[in-house]
Amino acid sequence: MTAMSYDQAAAHVTATDPTFELTTANIRGVDYTVYKNIPGDVAAMMRNSREVMDNGAAEYLVFEGERWTFDAFIGDVNRLAHVLATRFGVTRGTRVALAMRNSPEMLLGMMAIASLGGVVVFLNGWWTTEELDYALRDSAAKLVLADGDRAARLAPIEQALGLTIIGTRDAQTPLRYSDLMQGLGEVAAPDVTIDTDDDFAIMYSSGTTGKPKGVVQTHRGVVNAVYSWLLTFVMGPLIDPPEDPDAVAPRPAVLIVTPLFHVTATHPSFMLSMPAGAKVVVMPKWDARKAVELIRDEKITRFLGVPTQSADLVVAAREMGEELPLLTYIGSGGAKRPAAQVAEIAGTFKNAAVATGWGMTETNAIGIGMLGDEYLERPGAVGRLYPAVQELKFLDDAGHPVGVGEVGEITVKSPCNMREYLNKPQATAEVLQDGWLRSGDLGYIDADGIVTIVDRKKNIIIRGGENIACLDVEGALHRHPAVAEACVFSVPHDRLGEVVGAAVQLRAGQTADEEDLKAFLRDHIAKFKVPEHFWFQSEPLTRGATDKIDRRALQAACLGKDKAHA
Repeated sequence: MTAMSYDQAAAHVTATDPTFELTTANIRGVDYTVYKNIPGDVAAMMRNSREVMDNGAAEYLVFEGERWTFDAFIGDVNRLAHVLATRFGVTRGTRVALAMRNSPEMLLGMMAIASLGGVVVFLNGWWTTEELDYALRDSAAKLVLADGDRAARLAPIEQALGLTIIGTRDAQTPLRYSDLMQGLGEVAAPDVTIDTDDDFAIMYSSGTTGKPKGVVQTHRGVVNAVYSWLLTFVMGPLIDPPEDPDAVAPRPAVLIVTPLFHVTATHPSFMLSMPAGAKVVVMPKWDARKAVELIRDEKITRFLGVPTQSADLVVAAREMGEELPLLTYIGSGGAKRPAAQVAEIAGTFKNAAVATGWGMTETNAIGIGMLGDEYLERPGAVGRLYPAVQELKFLDDAGHPVGVGEVGEITVKSPCNMREYLNKPQATAEVLQDGWLRSGDLGYIDADGIVTIVDRKKNIIIRGGENIACLDVEGALHRHPAVAEACVFSVPHDRLGEVVGAAVQLRAGQTADEEDLKAFLRDHIAKFKVPEHFWFQSEPLTRGATDKIDRRALQAACLGKDKAHA
C-alpha cells in the first residue's frame, strides 16, 4: 500500500467514508463546513456507540474497584436522568452544576444532564467558596452534584444562592446520590428532542479580565470535534501503512488523569472514547506509580495528560522497570511540552507515538496537533490543523492575514467553536468575528503546514496545565491591607512549566511577608493560583510609556535579581 500525505488521506476518507462525509450548515448566520452524517447531540453519540462496544457488553468504565459495561453505564445514565427530571425538574435548558474530583458520578452526571437537554456547568474542583459563588451566580445553576470537599465549600453559600446539593461519594448531605438511585430498575432513555445547536455545557476558562469566563459549548461543537479526532484515527494507516495490515490491534483503552472539569479530559478522552469503542479508566487524583500500574494491568493504549504528568510517568516507569509495551499514544494537553521531554518519552516507551497539540476550551479542545517522527523532528512545534471542518489563518494587530512564516494571531473557524462567553457580549464580540475565533496565541505556519506557537497575547500563566489569569491573582493580592499594588507574572519551572510570581509594593507603614500573603490568599483563590515567589519593594512598580505597570520589565528585573544572587 502506498503511503498518502496528510492532506491526501483526509481528502480520501471524507470522499469515501460516509461517516465523515462533509456538507455545509448555517449556524447563527455563518456558513460552516460540518460532518453530514454524525449524531446530532452528545446523548445520541453515546447511544450510537453501542455497536462498537460489543453491542453494549464490552467493559467500559473502570474506577478503582468498580467496573461498568457500556450497557450498565447507559443504564445508570438513564436512571440518573429519570431522577433529575422527576425529582428536580431538569429539562431542556436547565443548568446543573458538577463539583467534584474525578469519579464515575462526574461522567454519569454529564451524560444524564445532556440526555435531558440540560446544560452541564463544570465547576473547578480546586476553587474556593468565593470562586464557586462567582460561577454559580454567573451561570444561575441551582442544582449541584458535589462530593464531600466541594459540598463543604458550598455549604456557606447554599442558603444565599438557593442551592439544592446532591451529595456524591463522601458528601454528608441530606440528599445523596446513592439514596436517590437506590432501587431503581431499568429506566428508558429520556424522550427529549435536542437541537444540535442547543447548549451542551458551560466550562469556565481563565481570561485576562481577572474573573473566569463561562465558555458556552454546543452539542454540535462537541460532536464535530470528537469526529475530527476520530477521522485522524482512520487516516493513520493511510499515512503510515502498517507492516502487517491483517494484524489485530489491541482494544483502545484510555487513562483519564487530568481533571474532568477541564476540556482535555472531557473531550479527547471521555467523549472520544465512546465512538472509538475504547475502555475508560479514571484516576481520582494523579499518582505516577499508580498510573504505571493501571497502564500495565488495564492494558491502557492511550495516555493524555499535562506535560508534567508524562514526565512523571517516565520517571516512575523507569524506577519500576516497566516498559508498558501496549501504550501506543502519549499526548500532551493543557500546556506546551518542553522540547527536551519529547525524545526522552519516546526513548522510554518504545511503542508509543509521542504527541502534542493546541486547542482551547473555546474550540472544544480541537485545533492543531502532530505525533510520532514528525514531532520528534520538530519538538518545538505544535503540528497541523486537524481536518476536516476547521479553517485557519494568522492575523496581524490590525486583523489582516499575514503570510507563510510570518507571526500572527492564531485564528480558527469551525462548527466546534463556542457559542459565546456567558453574560459577556463584549468579550464574545472581541473574540468571535464572523465565525472566526481569535485565540490570543501568536504563531506562524511554515510551507509544510506545520504551526509553531511563539507567544501569548493574553496575560495567562499555565501552571502544569492550569490556566491562571494574572489579574485574578492581582485582584486577590490587592485585597490585603498591606498591599499598595501588585503585578503577577510567570516564573519558569522545570517540572510544571510555569509557576506564579508576584512583585508587590507594600503600603507605607505596613508590613507583610511571603507567608502572610500566602495565608491570606488561600482564603480567596485556589491553592494552585497562590504565588510561589514574591519580590517586595517600597517604591512604585515599574511603569511603561502609558503609565501602566510594565509586566514584562518587572518579570525580567525580578528574575534577574534571582540570577544575580544565584
